[in-house]
Amino acid sequence: MGKPTGFMEYARKDNLAAEPLERIKNFNEFHTQMSEKDRREQASRCMNCGVPFCQSGMMLGGMVSGCPLGNLVPEWNDLLYHGNMEKALQLLRHTNNFPEFTSRVCPALCEAACTCGLNDTPVTCKANENAIVEYGYANGLMDADPPKIRTGKKIAIVGSGPAGLAAADQLNKRGHEVTVYERNDHIGGLLMYGIPNMKLEKWVIDRKQERMEEEGVTFVVNADVGKSIKAEELLKKYDSIILACGASNPRDIKAPGRDSQGIYFAVDFLTRSTKHVLTGEKQNWVDTKGKNVIVIGGGDTGNDCVGTAVRQGAKSVVQIEMMPKLPDERSASNPWPEWPRVCKTDYGQEEAAAVYGKDPRIYQATVKEFIADSGGKLKKVKLVRLEPKKDPKTGRMNMVEIPGSEFELPADYVLIAAGFLGAQDYVAKAFKVKLNERTNVETAMGSYKTNIDRVFTAGDMHRGQSLVVWGIREGRQVAKEVDEALMGYTNLP
Repeated sequence: MGKPTGFMEYARKDNLAAEPLERIKNFNEFHTQMSEKDRREQASRCMNCGVPFCQSGMMLGGMVSGCPLGNLVPEWNDLLYHGNMEKALQLLRHTNNFPEFTSRVCPALCEAACTCGLNDTPVTCKANENAIVEYGYANGLMDADPPKIRTGKKIAIVGSGPAGLAAADQLNKRGHEVTVYERNDHIGGLLMYGIPNMKLEKWVIDRKQERMEEEGVTFVVNADVGKSIKAEELLKKYDSIILACGASNPRDIKAPGRDSQGIYFAVDFLTRSTKHVLTGEKQNWVDTKGKNVIVIGGGDTGNDCVGTAVRQGAKSVVQIEMMPKLPDERSASNPWPEWPRVCKTDYGQEEAAAVYGKDPRIYQATVKEFIADSGGKLKKVKLVRLEPKKDPKTGRMNMVEIPGSEFELPADYVLIAAGFLGAQDYVAKAFKVKLNERTNVETAMGSYKTNIDRVFTAGDMHRGQSLVVWGIREGRQVAKEVDEALMGYTNLP
């Protein structure tokens, strides 16, 4: 512990964010790195706890507390405070293949479990992580380091999201020949097209792709395995195959008028927006400028839709959430170090409030009907208020409609951000792998091997919709299992 009194001497100070009305003028990342002196002071706030929940990744109260990757947070905070950036980077990369991604898009499970947050504010672990990895890139510490020996084993990975990329990185480091197939025109999965540019600028992905290619990983884009490329071809060509195609079946809203023009799934809207930002492509662009926009769904994706529509110049943006508003502070039934079930106002909601004068969220409501004009174009949405009621048979709390509480809002566009339901079945059918009742690929508990010989799975396709850190963890774990199956043992971390 470099500075025993650091957490008492220094208040939490995070990277400066541009003001909402300024940052909505573009789609660029909007946080500015603080000085080295200030960053080291922030790192000194880490208490190097005897029991560091920040890196535990354990289930508490039905949710994960701490980092699922087991990041060595106290160790690299201490090294950052002492200015030993090279060693800090080494420890950071020991557990995390992509700190340049997680330090931008992760909700910081580590900070929610930080002991400093029990009576004060948590350590800025996420920003510290970003400072370490960007120092590495700026000082030649992230240059390509291809393996010295190749094993002769060939592995195909279908899908280039966090799980697929992590598996590729690990297996390539082991010396296997790895080819990653991606159906889109760029790698990254939801990192590329599901997360908007202001949260993760796409040059960050391109930079990492270049390093991985220099180290020997092959990427094949515009390759839709199960359609344009047959499963049989891969099974003949490769020793092992990893399916990491994500959970890409969006939940729909089945209400009258669903076929009205102007209703899009959030991921389609965000994908088209990102392509427009990167290339100026307008053919499939959904332009909300001057339009009334309703976002259905209260998670990160819904917030990203809000922030994107605000930047496009929407006339109004409203976000509909089925559940009640969470408390502003932890309740007694949600003690530290559980994940805090508190109301979070994210960047998109901050921006909408700055532009339109109020928080865009309407709680405890859902769509009753989509109403179109005579030409079939969406013009308004009928909503209904909800209230929580306990089911007398099961004891579960359900959100039920309040009779007579219907109300209408103008809507030119509706963006459905209600989550995802599992793997797209055409890939599963192509490889003849079994799906479970949640439509995820089925494996034995603690394993990543499917019912088909030499075929493995990882990421959201395996566990369901989840976070980038979980994708990376799954990619690392499946890499160990594949490596052991091919070599008889594994030395992968």
